[in-house]
Amino acid sequence: MKEIKAYVHRSRIADVIAALKDSPAWGGASGGGRHNLAVYIVKGSLLPLDSDEKHYAMDLGDEVVNEYKLELLCEDSEVEALSAALLAAARTGQAVAGWITVIDVLSATPMR
Repeated sequence: MKEIKAYVHRSRIADVIAALKDSPAWGGASGGGRHNLAVYIVKGSLLPLDSDEKHYAMDLGDEVVNEYKLELLCEDSEVEALSAALLAAARTGQAVAGWITVIDVLSATPMR
């Protein structure tokens, strides 16, 4: 099992989530896949796309960009397709518009 993490601009997050859910690896429109997707708003250091994205964080003492962090558990065989869908939907035209990381999960136990 793997965990995909991604940092995405706020203007791209809705398209990214839709692309993941439409991906055949997710289960497509039928929703057949079993995935755990978590989305967080974080203060990050991506280059802002416009002045609305740039903020000053008093607690950090610096300019930050409100971006979204996605965390997604998936099977090893699904990583390539889900990462490709995420990458295509997250594009902004910037040289660096975010990051995708893939991490091995040693254990994942469902709670019932």
